[in-house]
Amino acid sequence: MKKTIAIIGSLDTKGEEFKFLKDEIEKRGCDTFVINVGVLGKAPFFTEVSAEEVARAGGAELSGLVERADRGEAMAVMTRGVTDVVVRYYEEGKFDGIISMGGGGGTAMGTSAMRALPVGIPKLMVSTVASGDTSQYVGTSDIVMAPSIVDVAGLNRISRTVFGNAAGAICGMVSGDVESVSNEKPLIAATMFGNTTRAVENARRIMEENGYEVLVFHATGTGGRTMETLIESGFFAGVLDITTTEWADEVCGGVLSAGSGRLDAAGKAGVPQIVTPACIDMCNFWAPETVPEKYGDRLFYEWNPNITLMRTTPQENERMGVIFAEKLNAASGPVKVFVPMGGFSELDYPDKAFWWPEADQAFVDGLNSALNPDIPVLISEKDVNDPEFSGQVAHSLLDMLSKGG
Repeated sequence: MKKTIAIIGSLDTKGEEFKFLKDEIEKRGCDTFVINVGVLGKAPFFTEVSAEEVARAGGAELSGLVERADRGEAMAVMTRGVTDVVVRYYEEGKFDGIISMGGGGGTAMGTSAMRALPVGIPKLMVSTVASGDTSQYVGTSDIVMAPSIVDVAGLNRISRTVFGNAAGAICGMVSGDVESVSNEKPLIAATMFGNTTRAVENARRIMEENGYEVLVFHATGTGGRTMETLIESGFFAGVLDITTTEWADEVCGGVLSAGSGRLDAAGKAGVPQIVTPACIDMCNFWAPETVPEKYGDRLFYEWNPNITLMRTTPQENERMGVIFAEKLNAASGPVKVFVPMGGFSELDYPDKAFWWPEADQAFVDGLNSALNPDIPVLISEKDVNDPEFSGQVAHSLLDMLSKGG
């Protein structure tokens, strides 16, 4: 079946460039579905979705945006609008993949719409800002960012090559359907850090031996946010949230925070979850010179020349215990907490740099002070990487799943 590519474009100012992209896509055997987000003038060729429709979807009339000539307002309206129409027309089956091109404004608008689409839908953004930090544009989605090399402003020997390659890429993405496997297994989400690798590997082995497939997320901020998004989307049957270190960064201002929404998704979705405070004994910064001055008297460990770990205090751990309790109290599905008092990480063993039993106990005290009494808390004398501990975690989740959540 012939595939269709949605094209988001500001056709008032970049009509020539988008006409070239459209022709290149169609030359490769795909149909196009063009969405015009340009405010300043008419599109130079037919579009399936007009700028007027996009503006109305964003809560305003295009004529009013033109009259007021407020670029900030126009960007906000058209971004809301294009996100709405992209989701609506995708759900109606109008296209199979999506592409856009632009500078900072065009990239913000195009990727906003792309982020609203499910994971797995081919998404390609050709952008002048693709070679820098693209986290604000990609978020937790699977958008492919392609540097435009030159500005999206006219056709020349460079831009024609880049735009042509982009057309080939998106056509290849939509044509490369991955065949579903008839015996696909239920998915389990797990969180891991270098300090919990052995724990997660053992738990994963047990889950896989019992008929589950485990997707491991690196607890680096982006990993936690991505996992939360996929849980919300209904991908997982259960969650092994072994490594919750991102909360240490959220509390202490580290560089790997996943935001205040971490630990929300499984509870809201009613997905069975096991939670441990692994690696909340450490907050992450980059090289030593990036550590805030206010932390000058704290205990640090140089994980490598580019990563500096700071030991969290009893006060910070107690605060995290209360936060965990508040998050888990709101869960609509089953949840258990496992606490490895023999060590929250490989650095938190009796002979290691971050061993501080009082700080670990402070987490337990904070947790117990606010947690609903019907949520089980299992205290173990083992460390997080002990096979006995990780085995208990895995088998407990298996038990919850066998009971139907």
